Amino acid sequence: MAKVAINLATGSLQEKEIIVGIDLGTTNSLVAIVREDEGRRYPVALRETDGYTLVPSVVNFGKQGEVHVGNEARARLLTDPERTIYSVKRLMGKSYGDVQQDAGRFAYQVIDDDTETLVKVAIGNKFYSPIELSAQILQELKSRAEHLLKTPVTKAVITVPAYFNDTQRQATRDAGKLAGLDVLRIVNEPTAAALAYGLGMKQDEERIIAVYDLGGGTFDVSILRIAGGIFEVLATHGDTYLGGDDFDRVLGEELLRQQPSLDMKQAAVVQALRLTAEAVKKALSDNAVYEGEVAGRPIRVTREQFDALIQPFVARTLDSCRSALKDAGIQAKDVNAVVMVGGSTRVPLVKDSVRALFGRELFDALNPDEVVALGAAVQADILAGNNKDMLLLDVTPLSLGIETMGGLMDVLIPRNSKIPSKAGRQYTTQKDGQSAMAISVFQGERDLVADNRKLASFNLKGIPAMPAGLAKVEVVFLIDADGILKVSAKELRSGVAQTIDVQPQYGLTDAQVEQMLLDSMLHAKDDIARRALVEARTEAEQMLEVTQRFLNKHGAMMSEEERVLTHAHETAVRAAIAAEDKDAIHAATEAMNVATKPFAERLMDAALKAAMKGMQV
Repeated sequence: MAKVAINLATGSLQEKEIIVGIDLGTTNSLVAIVREDEGRRYPVALRETDGYTLVPSVVNFGKQGEVHVGNEARARLLTDPERTIYSVKRLMGKSYGDVQQDAGRFAYQVIDDDTETLVKVAIGNKFYSPIELSAQILQELKSRAEHLLKTPVTKAVITVPAYFNDTQRQATRDAGKLAGLDVLRIVNEPTAAALAYGLGMKQDEERIIAVYDLGGGTFDVSILRIAGGIFEVLATHGDTYLGGDDFDRVLGEELLRQQPSLDMKQAAVVQALRLTAEAVKKALSDNAVYEGEVAGRPIRVTREQFDALIQPFVARTLDSCRSALKDAGIQAKDVNAVVMVGGSTRVPLVKDSVRALFGRELFDALNPDEVVALGAAVQADILAGNNKDMLLLDVTPLSLGIETMGGLMDVLIPRNSKIPSKAGRQYTTQKDGQSAMAISVFQGERDLVADNRKLASFNLKGIPAMPAGLAKVEVVFLIDADGILKVSAKELRSGVAQTIDVQPQYGLTDAQVEQMLLDSMLHAKDDIARRALVEARTEAEQMLEVTQRFLNKHGAMMSEEERVLTHAHETAVRAAIAAEDKDAIHAATEAMNVATKPFAERLMDAALKAAMKGMQV
């Protein structure tokens, strides 16, 4: 097959352009590229002069406005915890409600509100979205790659967990765009790991693969079927709070048992204990005994002791593997290959346990910290048309989505999605008794629909009168093999439905598509800021509306002091909206929520008791 060099408008690039592969991880992130040596192409992780490939996924915001990323930020985890953000990947595409139960795990302030609005992190008087925080990490990776490669880097393939939903994938794309990267493809991490080992590269290959991924803070296992170069995720399972950090923690507890007089109130001692525990874990991967000291005091740990300490955690990962196999409808013997991912898979007990469960040798020759990024680089090389064995499928040249509140573009099918493609999402009504919903379809990469190209619009009529938020309207985009977009909308409770056909690329030349892509990159920072302002304003206006309804219904039961306080906060929120200051709007909205929540809950309890009075069960 001839080498493919496809125009930017079709989602690929010319032969000589560098496209990097990025593993945006929970604990660490890194960049990889494909190099050519004596006619052989192979992926490599980009290495600093100190030999390190990993960049800690940590961001610190200094009090003077300076931003630290990576090792510099990680060094501030103990000295400046409130302003140092870690594990931001856990927050991507999540609402307040999604992360509320885990908020106590974070040293920094995750805004605590019981709404469906996407989560934000407060640093002083500023509010940051996970997209903005991830963009800081991606910007650091981009700068590092440009420094090492001595050339501008603007194109990337970024990996995400197989269980990431559409919102989380789009958030990752937005973070890349904000960092100045054109994200050509979002690839599942287990798929990338398989590609790194060359699995799935042959068109006639068919096999089932298990990818066991044990990182610092998370674990997941994926069962994939590969057929004709197509990767299908059969099942995923895991634990978002299980990983090598747990190994370090129980080792630290063992060291503390050996030296109980250590002063754990001293930050330096706590840090020394954590670092020593990590060193012990690494040493015991190659040695039967570790002898050393912590804070100047002697310690000794054997591998047998270590295995006993971590056995419960390893057992939990094996339970997840069994659950994934059951969900996929297969047995361990049906798995043809087991790929090991994540630094914690270096632990001998982990390898031995996984080998015993699946009954076969493991794919573990590549660096487990790097294997996902290496696979992303392989995918990038395919997109660049440099791989002679892989066929590039037709892809969508521009993102397709609909208009949502505030004139925002909600992407359902991102650019570079393979054709045919299908995606759906649920929406709801904004007003009580709303009987129709306008569906406007747009094409483009900008955050506001005003900057994109309108393709079609229609009204879904006949929605039964319900309170705002109760109706469930599912909008589905389907692009067929001919590139025709079919848009359908259906109210799930009543069954009311409507469908239209759209020609997405009609009337656009390649040059126009390329200009739209260029505009999206040039205006990325402004677009993200405008989107954040619109979202903050929409959230505040919804809160004012809810508050007004509450006052109309329960105002008579409120004290004069409570009414005055509520009106004062309403005035402050409206003033912040008028000033168009995103952080001020968030601060005023949060202040209003905190101030009014106690008596709002009291009045709701009283109303509930009154309604229940006299009823018998």
